[in-house]
Amino acid sequence: MVLTIIKYNAGNIRSVLFALERIGMKAEVTDDIEKIRSSDKVIFPGVGEASTAMNYLKERGLDTVIKNLRQPVLGICLGMQLMCRYSEENATDCMGIFNEDVRRYRAGGPGTIGIGLKVPQIGWNNIYDLKTDLFKEVKDKSFCYFVHSYYASLGEHTIATTNYIQPYSSALKKDNFYGVQFHPEKSAEVGEQILRNFALNP
Repeated sequence: MVLTIIKYNAGNIRSVLFALERIGMKAEVTDDIEKIRSSDKVIFPGVGEASTAMNYLKERGLDTVIKNLRQPVLGICLGMQLMCRYSEENATDCMGIFNEDVRRYRAGGPGTIGIGLKVPQIGWNNIYDLKTDLFKEVKDKSFCYFVHSYYASLGEHTIATTNYIQPYSSALKKDNFYGVQFHPEKSAEVGEQILRNFALNP
């Protein structure tokens, strides 16, 4: 099986590579379009700023490549947010794979539950209402590691939910595309199981 990690101007890619190595999986970090298209599974991670990352992808045609992939694709953190429709971070039009919008946390605002909580969310939080085989052998309300100031709204593609200031999508799925807001590469045994599920499931 050929597993590819998309290389672009976003941090944390090496952490994902090392996490895969810990569970016995090898992956190639590349921005080569033909290698990405021909791989069996694709991981699209990232830490950074939405508009800069989208501009980089568009300049190289990688946004179109990603949207048209037919093999399983996993977006992580910023990668998942860029797969959504729109981000409030610098009013960025994203890839639109998922219909959900990405919004900035507004601590203590109308309808929120998080008075006194800080933005960004940094640390461990639980994921619940888990759906699909991405969470095979992962218990409901398991804890994962998050670092983010923006979140994807709940919607038709939500396959895991987390509460921080308000409920939001901690994972999304549509067709062959998956996205997780948390960092599986930093989420200990739970994160390793999720990466294993993605890499090994058909």
